[in-house]
Amino acid sequence: MAEKKVSILTAFKTIIWPKRKLVFIGLLLIAVSKSASFVAPIASKYLIDDVIVNKDLDMLKYLVGGVMLAIFVQAVTSFLLTRILSVQAQYLISELRAQVQKKVLALPIRFFDNTKSGALVSRIMSDVEGVRNLVGTGLVQLVGGVITAVVSLILLLDIDVFMTLFTFIPLIIFAIIALKAFKIIRPIFRDRGKINAEVKGRLTETLGGIRVIKGFNAEQQEKEVFEGGVDRLYQNVKKSLTTTAFMTSSSTFLLGVATTSVMGFGGYKIIEGALTIGQFVEFTVLLGLMIAPIVQMSNIGSQLTEALAGLDRTEELMNMEEESQVGERTLQLDTIVGNMRFSKVSFSYEEDKEVLHNISFDVKSGEVIALVGSSGSGKSTIAGLAASFLNPDSGMITIDGKDLSKVDLKSFRQHLGVVLQDDFLFEGTIRENILFPRPDANERQLNQAVKAAYVDEFTDRFEEGLDTLIGERGVKLSGGQRQRIAIARAVLADPKILILDEATSSLDTESEALIQKSLAELTKGRTTFVIAHRLSTIRKADQILVIEEGHIKEQGTHDELIAAQGRYYNLFTYQARI
Repeated sequence: MAEKKVSILTAFKTIIWPKRKLVFIGLLLIAVSKSASFVAPIASKYLIDDVIVNKDLDMLKYLVGGVMLAIFVQAVTSFLLTRILSVQAQYLISELRAQVQKKVLALPIRFFDNTKSGALVSRIMSDVEGVRNLVGTGLVQLVGGVITAVVSLILLLDIDVFMTLFTFIPLIIFAIIALKAFKIIRPIFRDRGKINAEVKGRLTETLGGIRVIKGFNAEQQEKEVFEGGVDRLYQNVKKSLTTTAFMTSSSTFLLGVATTSVMGFGGYKIIEGALTIGQFVEFTVLLGLMIAPIVQMSNIGSQLTEALAGLDRTEELMNMEEESQVGERTLQLDTIVGNMRFSKVSFSYEEDKEVLHNISFDVKSGEVIALVGSSGSGKSTIAGLAASFLNPDSGMITIDGKDLSKVDLKSFRQHLGVVLQDDFLFEGTIRENILFPRPDANERQLNQAVKAAYVDEFTDRFEEGLDTLIGERGVKLSGGQRQRIAIARAVLADPKILILDEATSSLDTESEALIQKSLAELTKGRTTFVIAHRLSTIRKADQILVIEEGHIKEQGTHDELIAAQGRYYNLFTYQARI
């Protein structure tokens, strides 16, 4: 399937046209500014042919005054253009970034599993910057250049038609070269965005995993990987610079030919008396005014090409299907009881590689259902389906009898709480991390959550207490401390459906004993899915599902499964001996 490209027309409709009032004012200012720029060259003709020849001091005053006024008008319009268009361009960039970030957050979990976070940061922050060239500097240069070139051409034709038309031969050749070059450059810029995102993504991973890198003495390996990415970026930039340099040098040569021709023809006509010196000077200055924007076109064209390449990638992202758009999610859940049912549910991450095969089970409101089994058996996939992070390929999951795939995700997830094995903590304070699901919770509710998860057991020893800064991803805390903060966060959220994925895996024996007490309170009256390797932590579960290779091998309570002396019995007795 061919890549969809953003055209100038599409960019105009979606970005420039909605801001047409400001853009119109900007265009008016550009017209005034460029009109003022013609005062000096026209005045130069009168200065040489009339004022100096006739020694007319009064006329000289008017000329100087007119040129000064024109310069003042240019200065004022230049300031206003920056204030209106450049500032507006920056506003649009911030607006677009917010839209892209909102879109990214709405994408399915599966998208994030296959995309580096650093690459996404690059797409959100860098790809939209091209708007600046569409609305700001690029628009000013492009429109201003066109106005200058057209008006200069008219004035040049008025002075001497033959000399003007002769200069167009090299200009037409340059235009052909430029169009060819822009076709070559656009894919290069598009690739640059991808490479840039990959390099930033790897760098983000490197910095996030610095302890692993240093622990395995792998600094040299990471250095080589990063250097490889940087070199690919350099090779890409080299291609674009080579193309741009060829275009610029071509323009310099061809326009130099035009200028030299004017010198020859102009000198001849002055000698013949067909052209005055003042007209020659005016022609030369006007030619410079016409040529300058044409030379700039290589720079403007590169800017616009880069802008459109970035917007190509942004458009590609914005057209992706959001997780709420998968199926018709129209059912609202204002309140839920908490009964869940899996009916012949199958799921695969990759085509023709099923992870779950016709899984069926019921969970009553308030029950604790434990999922056990070897790594890769499908336990986390079941939990992900229950949390609506994933959608079944076939079969149905219901919540209180309603098809979960038809339920509005926000209305379901307001009743959901999740505690993961490696739960994510944000940089900031312990207080901010616990308050994350309910920023408006009062101090009493916060303290209840803190005590329920025994967070106060270690925060009371900190000088800043709950206001202690924990560093990126909670790096300043132990694994057990981080896990207790994550559990306190879940307690504060007060969910009806609770997912506990290895919630006690990071805890020492003492911390685990404390957390088991708080989890017993947390799970009361809540439908809870527990994924556990430590089978001693799930003895009181209402149901235990033994998952092997995507199938439910055994199902029952702890006592029932021990009595059956099957797979669960073997796992439990093996762990008891360790």
